[in-house]
Amino acid sequence: RLQKEQYYSEQHSSLINKAYQTLLNPLSRGIYLLELNGVEPAQETDCDADSVFLMEIMEINEKLAEPKNEAILEEIETLIKVKQEELTKEVTAAFERDDLQEAKKLLAKMKYFANLEDKLKNKKIPS
Repeated sequence: RLQKEQYYSEQHSSLINKAYQTLLNPLSRGIYLLELNGVEPAQETDCDADSVFLMEIMEINEKLAEPKNEAILEEIETLIKVKQEELTKEVTAAFERDDLQEAKKLLAKMKYFANLEDKLKNKKIPS
């Protein structure tokens, strides 16, 4: 191929891979849909989350801060998975109702659980 065609192919391949990765993950897909609709995703400092939710996040963080315990880590992993599935369903329903502000709030909650999932993965990696 000509060098120009090869460059063009590489650029488009990169864009397709990025789009696939964005759409694959419910959180990044939801954020992208918000942006397509002109809604700015919630930032870390935009906390409209209710106090019960924030307490739940703090409790999970405290458990993650404890010395490594496989049983607790498995429990947290299951909890995070269940919460992420619930929030994904709720976000889907919000988008279907065209309730973008509700979707924005739910995606902010999903970010918290994604952060907890990252902490959990780091904790499970052998030192």
